[in-house]
Amino acid sequence: MNARPLPARLALLLGCLLLCFLPSILGVLYRPGPWYFEELRKPSWNPPSWVFGPTWTFLYITMGVALWRVCLRVSPKVTPGPFLAFATQLLLNGLWSPLFFGMKRPDWALIDIAFLLVAIIWTVRSFLRVDRTAGLLLLPYLAWVSFATALNFELWRLWRS
Repeated sequence: MNARPLPARLALLLGCLLLCFLPSILGVLYRPGPWYFEELRKPSWNPPSWVFGPTWTFLYITMGVALWRVCLRVSPKVTPGPFLAFATQLLLNGLWSPLFFGMKRPDWALIDIAFLLVAIIWTVRSFLRVDRTAGLLLLPYLAWVSFATALNFELWRLWRS
């Protein structure tokens, strides 16, 4: 995979994992509150709140490992595409909580998550070209955000009615 010594590879892995958990800081700052729990109508298929923490923890870990695998194979200076795709989706991921919970705007969050879904597809395709396993590691993220997009749409529909 890469000729870097083990400590350097492990430090890179830790850096990739920490980077991927950055959006979770916004998730902590902009948490669901009374507006979400008491005022916003939710569909019957809305998951219970306890599902989100473990799901996002798993997804951020798989994203970090995927990024790490790509970092071991190519340089952002030589092959910037996968890194640009990844940075784009990470930024859009981080914007969702402030839009949805902070601003209480399911409509703006829906626009964000639609772009996020496209950015994840771009990232998966870019990663697959560099490292098949890295691309496959992002498929659970793609599946979850696809579900979250449908949920966001339904929350928006119920919010505006």
